[in-house]
Amino acid sequence: MATPIIVQEARAEGLSPYRQLIQAGAHQWQADLPVSGGGQDLGPAPMELLAASLGSCTTMTLRMYADLKQLPLEQVRVELEWEKVEADGQRQDLIRRRIQLQGPLTPAQRQRLLEIAGRCPVARTLSQGVRLEDRLEP
Repeated sequence: MATPIIVQEARAEGLSPYRQLIQAGAHQWQADLPVSGGGQDLGPAPMELLAASLGSCTTMTLRMYADLKQLPLEQVRVELEWEKVEADGQRQDLIRRRIQLQGPLTPAQRQRLLEIAGRCPVARTLSQGVRLEDRLEP
């Protein structure tokens, strides 16, 4: 990753104790927990950010492929839902991704685009798992 992403607490009087400021290069936004989780819903929750990463990567990947192959894809919309489910006696995270493709696409083109959606970098990372290294800084 060329640009580090910096996340920092943004505690302020009268604001959510869980509000976070996020910076990636020149871009800044905030995250928070919903009211039901003790926050004030001032921004997306962490799992919403993760799902949004998957959705945006999916739509960008499909747009790039459609443009490259000159497919008549007019619009892509991805709807995502995240939940915990029971599978093989263990609780697991499940992200449901519903992809809507608009345009005069053939059934074969639609199927190929569905396959390509599974190849977006975020989908591949989530499917394969990720190695996480933690280190305390001075």
